[in-house]
Amino acid sequence: MKVAVLGSGDVGKRLAEGFASRGHEVILGTRTPGNPELKKWAATVKGKVFVGTFADAARQGELVVLAVRGDAALPAVEAAGKANLSGKVLIDVTNPLDFSKGMPPSLFVGTTESLGERIQKAAPSAKVVKAFNTVGNVQFVDPHVKGQPRLEMLIAGNDAAAKQTVTGILKSFGWAGSIDVGGIDGARWLEATVPLWVRVGGALNTYSHVWVVGRD
Repeated sequence: MKVAVLGSGDVGKRLAEGFASRGHEVILGTRTPGNPELKKWAATVKGKVFVGTFADAARQGELVVLAVRGDAALPAVEAAGKANLSGKVLIDVTNPLDFSKGMPPSLFVGTTESLGERIQKAAPSAKVVKAFNTVGNVQFVDPHVKGQPRLEMLIAGNDAAAKQTVTGILKSFGWAGSIDVGGIDGARWLEATVPLWVRVGGALNTYSHVWVVGRD
């Protein structure tokens, strides 16, 4: 299918590469579609990847991935256009990280609301599913942790069918499946784990670690 990835940073690029590697056509949405470095990158990706504006990508995409910085999430949704997102599954990869006081980050929204909920309100006709936000981008596709053969992604969202779609994508990316923590309000707690994930990464001197839910 055609997948719109909104965001041209490391997270967006990694997801674009992942979708392209699985045979999907990807339109990377960015504020700078004429950037020669982005076009050069797109030419090196195995598969079909095109570069356009947020609105171009969202309009063409059958599925949309929001992969920008947390403070740029709502402006990106606005730039993409509500009409272009209506009725579509919107995978929200963002985190409301606040680096204003340096490292480690805090959250600029949390516990009583989440960025995922704000995105759902900003695009009320989209089917927002929080996913990919609790792991580093190196583990998005073909995840691997020594001694852990079963890795599952934590997800949240209001639409059951949309979450099934995202779970299917996760499996195609090499995940064992997903753990559904409930409605989009569950994004409060998925986002809240990320500052801890950053602290753990600092302690381990690596950001390739993954939260693992142990099973008896």
